[in-house]
Amino acid sequence: MSGLDYRSAGVDLDVYEQSMKRLPSLMESTRTPGVIGLPGGFAGLFQLSAVRDWNDPVLVSGTDGVGTKLRVAIEAKKYDTVGIDLVAMCVNDCLCLGAKPLFFLDYIAMDADDPELLEQVVRGVTEGCIQSGAALLGGETAIMPDMYAAGDFDLSGFCVGAAERTELINGRERIQPGDVVIGIPSSGFHSNGFSLIRKAVFEHAGCAAGDSLSDFDGKTVAEVLLTPTRIYAGQVGAIQDTVPNADIHGIAHITGGGIAENLERVLPDGVAVTIDRKSWELPQVFPWLQELGGIALPEMDRVFNMGLGMVVVVPETAVNAVVDAASTDDHPATIIGHVEAGEVGNAGCVTLHD
Repeated sequence: MSGLDYRSAGVDLDVYEQSMKRLPSLMESTRTPGVIGLPGGFAGLFQLSAVRDWNDPVLVSGTDGVGTKLRVAIEAKKYDTVGIDLVAMCVNDCLCLGAKPLFFLDYIAMDADDPELLEQVVRGVTEGCIQSGAALLGGETAIMPDMYAAGDFDLSGFCVGAAERTELINGRERIQPGDVVIGIPSSGFHSNGFSLIRKAVFEHAGCAAGDSLSDFDGKTVAEVLLTPTRIYAGQVGAIQDTVPNADIHGIAHITGGGIAENLERVLPDGVAVTIDRKSWELPQVFPWLQELGGIALPEMDRVFNMGLGMVVVVPETAVNAVVDAASTDDHPATIIGHVEAGEVGNAGCVTLHD
């Protein structure tokens, strides 16, 4: 009787080595001046002073995953976009504090080593880092037989950014009556609400991942659902380059909880925000999903971004400059609401109206 080895337990070190050889060139494509080379190191090194001359820098970090959007990727066998989603969910949170993204690390857990799958996922992470201006500094690939079903995997990561202490953006200290709320469009569902999306699309409506959708120029269901989360590093950076830091009163990343709950997170007590639904164009995916699942509008509002991935609050004098800086040809930013005085002693609140 032959003895046991790691391969018989479900982990093939030779295949793992093949996987690892595919990653260094992807990581190198994200290299920034702050990265300090350390071949074979057990951790990554980053030189903060290579980014700028700091006075009192504060590190800003955010961590997240992709949620059950991964299930759509697994069923469609399309893995090259969820890495972008992963970076976006972490980076966009850091941007809300005015931080410049510096570096990113990822964690991928799989039932068995799959070099092709891993390369596709990390290629997406790499693309997200390039869009963010962050270096992919390292990561971990864990092969965990018996923890995941065959073909399943999980994905998480975190971003580290930095900002001068005096330039940190804290809406609770800055937002005031008279301010204007500007919405920056999303690319669709982003990475929130996919448990409801999957139930509505696949279970309730009976769609399949490969079904072609005439309303979306023949794209498949999977292609529509796997549209990557938009990364707002370029837009926030352009705003920071255009107006004084003091004129950026608050930034909210619109994720689970929708526009109201996420904007309320940065509001001081005693203010109220009124949002005009007609002020931006609702992407087609939202009414499509709502009809497929028979989902009530209040539920849509609470679960999804409803077409706005980032919201910026500024004084009226900065509105035109910020709208121009945050706009692209495909995704124009727009005024969506105003800040008013609320009831003294009450938490800041947001109301959406038609």
